[in-house]
This record gives sequence, C-alpha cells and structure tokens, in this order.
Amino acid sequence: MSAHPWPGRLARGAALAAALLAAVPLAAQQPASTASQPPAGQRALTLDEALRLAEDASESVQIARAGVTRARGDVLRARSERLPQLNGSLDYTRALASEFQSLGGGSDSDTTTTPAPACGRFTPNPALPVAERLDSLEAAVNCAQNANPFAAFGDLPFGRENTWRFGLSFSQSVFNGGRTAAQNRIADAGRTRAEIELNSQRAQLALDVTQAYYDAALSDRLVTIAQATLQQAETTLEQTRLARQVGNQPEFELLRAQVQRDNQLPLVIQRRADRDLAYSRLALLLDLPAGASLALTSPLDDSRAVPVARFAANEALLGDTTVENRAPVQQALTAVSTQESALRIARSQRLPTLAITSQYGRVAYPTGAFPSLGDFRSNWTVGAGLTIPLFTGGRIRGDELVAQANLLEARARLRQAQDAARLDTRSALERLQAARAQYQASAGTVEQAARAYQIAEVRYREGISTQVELADSRILLQQAQANRAVAARDLQIAQARAALLPYLPIGAGQAGQSSGASQQQQPQQSAPRQQQAPASAQANAFTAGGE
Repeated sequence: MSAHPWPGRLARGAALAAALLAAVPLAAQQPASTASQPPAGQRALTLDEALRLAEDASESVQIARAGVTRARGDVLRARSERLPQLNGSLDYTRALASEFQSLGGGSDSDTTTTPAPACGRFTPNPALPVAERLDSLEAAVNCAQNANPFAAFGDLPFGRENTWRFGLSFSQSVFNGGRTAAQNRIADAGRTRAEIELNSQRAQLALDVTQAYYDAALSDRLVTIAQATLQQAETTLEQTRLARQVGNQPEFELLRAQVQRDNQLPLVIQRRADRDLAYSRLALLLDLPAGASLALTSPLDDSRAVPVARFAANEALLGDTTVENRAPVQQALTAVSTQESALRIARSQRLPTLAITSQYGRVAYPTGAFPSLGDFRSNWTVGAGLTIPLFTGGRIRGDELVAQANLLEARARLRQAQDAARLDTRSALERLQAARAQYQASAGTVEQAARAYQIAEVRYREGISTQVELADSRILLQQAQANRAVAARDLQIAQARAALLPYLPIGAGQAGQSSGASQQQQPQQSAPRQQQAPASAQANAFTAGGE
C-alpha cells in the first residue's frame, strides 16, 4: 500500500509559501465607495447637481410649464366674460366712382360740365321800373329751368370722394343663466390640474434622475465586483499553475482554474455593457453628450436623504401618505369639478340671455383728403337684447345627456384613482420597509464572506482544501457584494419614492426597482451553474481515484 501523497505535497507547499502568499487585495474583497476625487478628465457629479441639471433640460417639465401658462390664459379669457367689452374703430374710404355723382355730391374736381348759374330766391320788387322787373322775372325763370333739382342733397354722403368714420361699440352681458360662472369654474379647475401636472412631472423627473444616478453607481459597483472576482480567479489560476509546475497539483486542477477564470470574463463584459447603458441613460436625462465622462461622487450607501425637497410644491407634504393628497386623486377631483360645471353650462342653454349694447360713431365727409373737427357728425344708439330658445330640435337635451355621462365617468374615475392610490401608497411603504430590511440584513454579510474567502484561499494554498471550496467561497463573496450594492440602491430609490409619493403618478418607480432586482439575480442565477461544474468534476476525481 503506497503512502498518502498529502504529506509530501504539504512539505513542498511550505517551501513555496513565500512565493504563493499573494493575498487578494482588500479592494477586491470589499469594493470601496466612490472616490472623493474623480480621475483626471472626468466630471465630478453629485446627485444634487444631477437633479438641478435635469430640471433645466427636461422637455416634460417644459411642456408642463407651457400647460400652466395656457391654463392661466384660459382663466383670463373666462373672467373677461364678466366685464364689459369696449371696442374702437377708425375707417377711411376713398370713392373712385359713384352712381350718386349726378346728385350734386360728386367730385369737386369734375370740370367736364358747365356749372349751373348761381340762383337766389326770387323776390318781386314793385318799386323797380317795369323793364327791370321783367328782366328779374326772366332770370328767375331761367334759373328754375337750368338748376339741378338734387343740388340740395350736396351735403349728404352720397357720392362723396372722402369718408372718415370713428366709432365705439359697447356690450355687457347681464344674464346668461350662470354660463359665465360655470366657465370660470372650468378655467380655475384647468389651471389647478395644470399645476398638479407640473408638480407631478417635476417629482417624476426627480425620481427618474435618482434612479438613473444610482443605477449608474450600482453598475460601477457591479463592474468592480466582477473585476475583483476575475482577479481572484486569475490569482487562483496563477497559484495552481505554479503548483502544477512543482508537481503539487494535477493537470485537472489547472484546467478547472482556467475554466473558472474564463467563465468570469463574460460576466465582466456584460457588467461593463450595463454600465455604459446606465451612464448613457443618465446623460440623456441630464442633456449631456452621450460620451460624457462622469464620476459619480454620491455613494450608494449615503446615509443622507435624497435631496428632492425642492421638487415638492409644499415641503410639508413630503412623505405624506394621505390618499386625498395624491396628485392623481387631486387631478380626478378637478375633472369632476370640470364636468359639473359643463353640465351647468348645458342646462343654462334653456334660460334666456340678456345683454346691453351701445354704438357711438363720428362720421365726416370732407371736401379734401383730411377732415377738420367741424366736419364730423355724431351717431349714438343704445339697445338691449333678449334671446330665448324656443325650439332647438333636441340639441339642448343632447348636450345635457353628454354632460351627465361625462360627469358619471369622471366620478367613476375618481373612485378608481382613490383605490389605485391607496394600493400604490401601501406598495411604496412595503417596498421601503423591505429595502431597509434587506440593507440591514446585508450589513455584515460582505465582511463575513470576505473573511471566509481569505480562509478558503489560505486553505487551498496550504493544500488542505480543493478548488470546489475556494470557488464556492468566491461565489458567496460575489453574491454578498452584489446583494449589498443592490440593497443600497433599492433603499435610496425607495426613500426617494416615499418622499415624493404625494406628487408621483400611480405606479411610479416600481419598474426601476424591478430592474435593480434583476441585476441582483444575475450573479445568483450563475452561481448554481458555477457550482455544478466543480461538483461533477469532484465526482469524476473520486471515480478516477477509485480506478
């Protein structure tokens, strides 16, 4: 019976202890927080600065602000219906040709006809001699025969070349069945809804930026973990290669170390690709170039609260879990108010409307191009109009039915929004509690896993353990580090979501936490595959030993 090979291997291993004592660096076991000083050529970016840049560059916030401005315009337009309307006008007309020129009001420059003789009123004078009296009588008859019968209308506007008109029009609605008041309520509700939408978009932007920032920070951490795990695998491979050269390890152990090292390379490549995508998304939200080099200086495990207070219209509502204060519920309430006012407008069409109007004008027909003050004449009218709908063919009834249906729908949507907000609030609080519990549970796991890996590495160098134990320790360390990083990221996002909850839409932030969970599951899903290979190899080794 031959002697067991382990004592000889231990003796030769002791001789190589100084050469093989290459402990894994502490940075490979426990990824440190982001350095306070970014590398040269990179832009240091804090979360607070990222939030500020995103607000200035967000198209969604700009669209919401335009909606607020539009709603204010609607309010001013609705309020103007309560006030009197006064309009002024000034017109000038030049007549090039007129059918009334022959009536004596034509062009003063018309010289194609001989002007009629100037005739005064005939007054007989008995004191004159007979001959003179006959002459005056003949002249009067001649004037009567040749005079223009329409010369008396010469001062009227017919056929005048120049006409000037200045006017003022006044109108005031006295009664319209409450339509004006309802339109004002609709405009006020629209402005309230636009302001809620603006606050909601700002809160959603803050949550999106926070999520993108910590996703990028998490991708950095996962790249560091993957690279550290690859470095550990390369260290194990180098140790196994040296042991193989001196005869302490068989070729099978060397091949296993090479396979484990090579299996880690795709994960490193995938982590780097995920990091590039995360940074691209962050740069897109901040309106930065896609290739911008950023160094994130806010660590994942930052104990300070996420700086989202300035994105709240009322800081006292930060973290409020009251359903009635949720933005979707408030918007649904304004929709109900709008439809109630619309129903009031539909019913007001059955009532009479009363309005007062007045027209005042000044008109001049100067002989020249421009009038003088004495050329103007005045026109002034005052009136009142009463309109009563007698028969509309069912139009008013149709408008009422449409308004009633819209009101019923708005009330039903309000109840839906309340139920969804109640469930969403509970979900957000549950996620926050779960994130805190996961973060606290992972507090000491990384240190324990790192210590276990150090022990397993020493045991493997000393020849008292196998690569299966070392690989298992490496996998557990990688899982612990990834779980800690993902838990820190999820906690930060859950805290931001809980703080902004009153202003967020229903379901905001849930997709982001799901993506973080998927990142966490990647190393866990790869762990069984990595463990199955050493287990099968170990079984083959026992079979070979038996043979």
